[in-house]
Amino acid sequence: MSDWASATELAAQVRRGELRAADVAAAALARVANDPLHAFLRACPQRAHARAETVDAQVAAGEDPGPLAGVPIAIKDNLCTAGVETTAGSKLLAGFVPPYDAEVVRRVEAAGAIVVGKTNLDEFSMGSSTEHSAFGPTLNPWDPSRVPGGSSGGSAAAVAGGLVPLALGSDTGGSIRQPAALCGCVGLKPTYGAVSRRGLIAFGSSLDQVGPFARSVGDLAALLDALCGHDPADMTSEQPAWTGSFAEAAQGASLAGATLGVVRDYLELTLDPEVRASVEAAVSAAEAQGATVREVSLDHTALAIPAYQVLATAEASTNLARFDGVAYGVRAGAEGDAPVDAATLAPSTRRGFGPEVRRRILLGTFALSSGHYDAYYLKAQQARRVIRADFLAALDGVDALIGPTSPVPAFPLGEKLADPLAMYALDVFTVSTNLAGLPALSLPCGFTDAGLPIGVQLTGAPWSDLRLVALAAAWEQALGLDRRPGAQ
Repeated sequence: MSDWASATELAAQVRRGELRAADVAAAALARVANDPLHAFLRACPQRAHARAETVDAQVAAGEDPGPLAGVPIAIKDNLCTAGVETTAGSKLLAGFVPPYDAEVVRRVEAAGAIVVGKTNLDEFSMGSSTEHSAFGPTLNPWDPSRVPGGSSGGSAAAVAGGLVPLALGSDTGGSIRQPAALCGCVGLKPTYGAVSRRGLIAFGSSLDQVGPFARSVGDLAALLDALCGHDPADMTSEQPAWTGSFAEAAQGASLAGATLGVVRDYLELTLDPEVRASVEAAVSAAEAQGATVREVSLDHTALAIPAYQVLATAEASTNLARFDGVAYGVRAGAEGDAPVDAATLAPSTRRGFGPEVRRRILLGTFALSSGHYDAYYLKAQQARRVIRADFLAALDGVDALIGPTSPVPAFPLGEKLADPLAMYALDVFTVSTNLAGLPALSLPCGFTDAGLPIGVQLTGAPWSDLRLVALAAAWEQALGLDRRPGAQ
């Protein structure tokens, strides 16, 4: 079987009995074991083999194992997996083995998928390059000297590099879409509430959303059908406000009659000429397929990064207060048996958290502190409401807003580590949709002269996820890109 077989092709062959899930899993585990990108932190061989045997037994008994039967999938290491270490890319959680699965992990396995490994990420999802992982950076499959984006860089690299056809990530300010753009795969941040967050190690609870990576929109659609749906055990979960399936929406989709709003502000902020030219060429290709294009403006784009940084760090400082070395994780003292007191807690967090996480906790604690709450946190919440109003006004009469996913293609490892503000600025086109709770999808749209992938972002109104996937499927077909590294 090919390393580049699509998820839907693999599932169809397994369901027909033409391939054994056990063989598919073994091949995927071999690729994970020889991972040249450091996309994976650990493999899950026992879990994968057991699940594959169950799928094969179901097929042999004439039962349907599900639409993702036998498809290998990678899980970002901030999603809990029962019996498998889950670290969130942090030394603080080294050795933490959850007693339960995240709801999304349960759902993909119920659909027949086989979890083969946990992927690398920026520590506690705080970063845009996967260089802030406590276990070392992931490499970009198109150029190993460059970053894959972040924070879900391991998941994006695993899919784009042919290690697995599907992966799960999380997106707090662009952590699915930005690495999808830099690695040349498809990634979606669903409408807030469409996918359960139960079992996700939280960064910013009002911003985080779990979502999929795939090499094609068709594969992405199949995974979305498994992921989306109300979870009564998650207070942020809602019943999606759409009817029909993503797989059906992706088949026979057309751009004819669609109206796309090109965000003028985003193109003006795109300083890389190749990124801008590629997005503009993709828009022309959509017009050639019958789409109507018009310019729109998001007047408060400049507020997005500062508002996001205040709100995200404030929520992070609250969420990460639980990691104090008391119940699990790193504890200062000989063999972790020091008494639990103030003298233990501070050294535990200092020893466990990396510098970027500490920086964000301090920023968030400052924003929430007495005397600063009104000036920072409340102002950021007001900016959030203005940003959402901008989006809803711009989306009036259009199917999706269009712009670059990232202002730059993949950049060299280490280039921006010494300048946190430069790293934060890379999320200028992605953080707004998290603030507004909107769905957004990154689709590969071209390449730089150096062969690095470029992504275009489609942003929709609340609960327009189905429409976004249909538009992306038609656009993907019109662009006709070969997205295998080295194939260009």
